[in-house]
Amino acid sequence: MTIIDRYIGTTWLRLLLLCLGGFVGIYLVIDLIENIPRFIRAGGAPSDMMCYFLWKFPEMLSRTATFSILMATLLTLGTLSRDSEIIALRSTGVSLVRIAVPMVILGFIASLLLLFNAEIILPQSYARSEHIIRVKIKKEKDRATFRRNNIWFRSGDQILQARLFEPKTSTLSGVIVWKIDHAMNPISRIDAESAVYSNGRWNLVAPFMRDFLTKTGYAPRPVDGLAVNLNLKIEDLQILENDADNMSIRTLHEYAINLQRGGYQAYRYLTLMHTKIASPFAALVMVLLGIPFALRNSRSGSIALGIGASIGIGFMFFVVNAVLLSYGRSDVLPPLIAAWGANGMFTVGGIWLAMTVKG
Repeated sequence: MTIIDRYIGTTWLRLLLLCLGGFVGIYLVIDLIENIPRFIRAGGAPSDMMCYFLWKFPEMLSRTATFSILMATLLTLGTLSRDSEIIALRSTGVSLVRIAVPMVILGFIASLLLLFNAEIILPQSYARSEHIIRVKIKKEKDRATFRRNNIWFRSGDQILQARLFEPKTSTLSGVIVWKIDHAMNPISRIDAESAVYSNGRWNLVAPFMRDFLTKTGYAPRPVDGLAVNLNLKIEDLQILENDADNMSIRTLHEYAINLQRGGYQAYRYLTLMHTKIASPFAALVMVLLGIPFALRNSRSGSIALGIGASIGIGFMFFVVNAVLLSYGRSDVLPPLIAAWGANGMFTVGGIWLAMTVKG
C-alpha cells in the first residue's frame, strides 16, 4: 500500500466514523425518547434498559452504515478537491481511477462486515434485546418460542407444537397438542392438519386424539369440532412476521422452504432472504456511485454539495429499493430481482457517471 492509498483510506475511514457516530447517535436518541417512558412505566431496572440499548447497537449500525458510507465518500473527495489535493495528484500522473481504488476496496470490506453483522451478530443481538424487553422489563412469561422449523408454546397443562405459521391466513399447520400432568407426564395427544384462530380459540382441522390414560388410548381416533383454549394470540405468532428483518439468511431460507412444502406462498420470505444478502452490498454501490458524482463537481462548495447529494441520493435509493421490495413481497417481481434491483440500477448510474468524468 502506497502513501497515497494510506492517506486517502485514512481520510475516508475518519469521515466514515464521524458520519456513523453522528447517525447512530441520532438513532439512539430517537430510540431513547420512544422507549424509555414505556420501560419506566413497566417498572424496568436501569441496568436492564442499558443492556437493551447495548444489544440494539448492531441493528443501529446496520441501518445507518450505508448512508454513512455514501456521505463519507462524497465528503472525502470534497475535502481533497477543496484543498486542491486531487489537482496535485493528477499533476503527478495519478489517475482518477487510482485515486478511487482505496475507497472501493474499503467499501467492499465494509460490505462484507455488514453481511457478517446481518448474518451472525444481528440475529443473536436481536434475540437478546427482545428477551430483555419481554421478560426482564415487561415481565411476560408465556410466549411462543420459534425454532424456525417448529413453534412451541406452553399454556397451563397444554403444550402446542406446530410446524409453521402462515401470517396471511392466521393458520398453524402440522399441529400437535399435548396435555400433561404436574409431573410433565403426557395424558393425551391431539394431531391435526392445521389450526385456525377464531373467537379466542384455536379450532383444529381433521384432529385425531390419543388418550394415554386408557388401555386403548394409544390408537388415534378422529374427533369432530375440537377446539383448544391456549393463551396464544395471533399477535404473539406475528412476531415471526414482524421480526423477520432480524433473522439470518439460513433461517429465512429454511422457513420459506417449509412454507412451500406446506403449500403456502413464500415469496415474501424469499424476497427478504435475498435482501439480507443485497443490503450489505449497497455500501459498495454507494461508493461506486459517490466517487464519480463527487469528481464531476468543481472545487467550490464541494463539501456542502456532498452533504446535500448524500441526502438526495440516499433518499432516492431508499424509495426505489422500497418500491422494488414491495413488488417482490407481492409476487409482482421475482424475489432476486426485487432484492438486487436497486443495487443494479444505482451501480449502472455510477458507471454512467464515471464514463462522463474527464480522465
